[in-house]
Amino acid sequence: MRSLIDILELSVPEIQELIMVAGDIIEHPEKYRQACAGKKLATLFFEPSTRTRLSFEAAMYELGGCVLGFSEAQSSSAAKGESVADTAKTVSCYADIIAMRHPKEGAPLVAAMNASIPVINAGDGGHNHPTQTLADLLTIYREKGRLSNFSIGFCGDLKFGRTVHSLLAALSRYSGIQAVLISPEELKLPSYVKKDILQKNGVPYTQTTDLESVIPDLDVLYMTRVQRERFFSEEEYLRLKDSYILTPDKLAKAKADLSIMHPLPRVNEIAVSIDSDPRACYFKQVLNGKYMRMALILKLLGVEV
Repeated sequence: MRSLIDILELSVPEIQELIMVAGDIIEHPEKYRQACAGKKLATLFFEPSTRTRLSFEAAMYELGGCVLGFSEAQSSSAAKGESVADTAKTVSCYADIIAMRHPKEGAPLVAAMNASIPVINAGDGGHNHPTQTLADLLTIYREKGRLSNFSIGFCGDLKFGRTVHSLLAALSRYSGIQAVLISPEELKLPSYVKKDILQKNGVPYTQTTDLESVIPDLDVLYMTRVQRERFFSEEEYLRLKDSYILTPDKLAKAKADLSIMHPLPRVNEIAVSIDSDPRACYFKQVLNGKYMRMALILKLLGVEV
């Protein structure tokens, strides 16, 4: 039995395998409609979610399986004080695989250590979000035709952004990646991420507070929102929330084939007018997330089609 807590638990060949399976699902969905018939996915979401939860549910339904679970901690026995470990042991009696989101870093790992079925980390605090990273990798691959030799800018909340940390970790294993880190001083990428991921793997990176000065050099721009739920001070959040807003004017100097990505939800950091720009890929990311989650469920359940 195998779980997925951190994106680095998947080797580069395994990620490529998932990308190929996702591509086959896109081209031949009918082949997979009964692949997980009789299987049950438990979605244990202790934190609000739209895309990730519905994406997992849609993925399982489109594989012919069933879904059970909850969408907030208050509708589970966690509200009565039940531990994550006990929840995992209990749900293992009812389901074949678990997708868990939790506000506390490490909670899905605790679940995986206590469950008797595979556990997928659907986001744990500011720590990891491996299935969003799989969606990001498929999007880059389908847009660029490769996962190496490109420049990617990460803009916004790089301190608390678990999607940024996970994607950087994944890309650090590919050659020719250049990372550009764009954020206010207060939301810079944590030093441990720079040390353990970028420096350790020899990934060249630059840091700046000025998006417009670097946008002409980027092949991919990964925008993020400033996350209100990670701040202890409302005043601090309000001061930083509008640090970067991508507008058509700022895109004037960008490459014609720039890929604009965002893990969503968006607040106001990308102008709605950019949605119709052919370089906007963030809603493609949403769809790609479903396909990669389908491929991952098949892999962890050992289902071959």
